[in-house]
Amino acid sequence: MRRVLGRGPALFLAAALAFIAPARAAEAFRQIKGPEIKARLTAMELTGGVHWAYVFGRDGRTKSFSLGKPGAGAWSVQKDELCLTGGPGEPGCYHVWMSGQSVQLRREGSIPEEGTLQKPEKRP
Repeated sequence: MRRVLGRGPALFLAAALAFIAPARAAEAFRQIKGPEIKARLTAMELTGGVHWAYVFGRDGRTKSFSLGKPGAGAWSVQKDELCLTGGPGEPGCYHVWMSGQSVQLRREGSIPEEGTLQKPEKRP
């Protein structure tokens, strides 16, 4: 006796492939260096959502926000690293890794800070 399979398995397979394909197409994180760090971050905001944000000014200054409280500091690029002073994070220099608009700030011996790069939000 021959068994006939309905559409169920075919639909399941199609649905599974629909979820796998975008995951493979997602861009892997890659390290960006000196000039690209400056080009990507200038006049942009790096944010961890509602918890924190840095706005990178063209003049090397940062405006920062931590749980809604404003702050200020400075940023620069030195030896292919983003260096920050002031603001919600720990001062120091970080390697910058990107995947699309997702950014990771990595430093030896620390868990990476992860955020999203976007146009600056208007805040009061």
